[in-house]
Amino acid sequence: MIVKIYDKNPSEKALDQVVQTLERGGVVIYPTDSVYAFGCSLQAPKAIETMRRIKGKVAEEFSVLFDSLSRVAEYCRVDNETFKLLKRALPGPYVFLLNASSRMPDKALSKRKTIGVRMPDNTIAQALVERLGSPMLTTSVDIVAGEEEYATDPELMEERFGAEVALVVDGGYGSTEQTTVVDLTSGEPELIREGLGDISIL
Repeated sequence: MIVKIYDKNPSEKALDQVVQTLERGGVVIYPTDSVYAFGCSLQAPKAIETMRRIKGKVAEEFSVLFDSLSRVAEYCRVDNETFKLLKRALPGPYVFLLNASSRMPDKALSKRKTIGVRMPDNTIAQALVERLGSPMLTTSVDIVAGEEEYATDPELMEERFGAEVALVVDGGYGSTEQTTVVDLTSGEPELIREGLGDISIL
């Protein structure tokens, strides 16, 4: 199923439909400020297992989508310098690797102690996580060489993943450029992958 939501003026009804799906433990595909992503509620263990099955990947492939820096500080260990950096960069097309706090569900970590933090500069993504009232576990839809349209065209994503996800949010044609990934777990920022976003702020 496809739910059309416009980035400039998101429909309240459509947003509620997606949030209700997340609350029921569904996995959705939604737009971000980089590539489209899979997402589910951090409080839905069965949905987390579904996402792992879809991706066939281990825990380090997953990040958590937050609606505010204060919420990040609830689930991750954030010192003053880290907070200042996050405040400069977010919302934006970055994944910051942080040490998780005890509040982070074990299902999300899968024996790891770190987790990626995402706050996309995308109205739809922000509205979904705000309305859900809980962080979302998230991971990008893979860009396969020669098949980019299956990760950027919502209708084709529904064709490919429709049997595995509850719905696809059509927020327009997606990007093929990925996020910049930065490791903040050791105190000093370490650039893991350069993508979208200005790395001079790090």
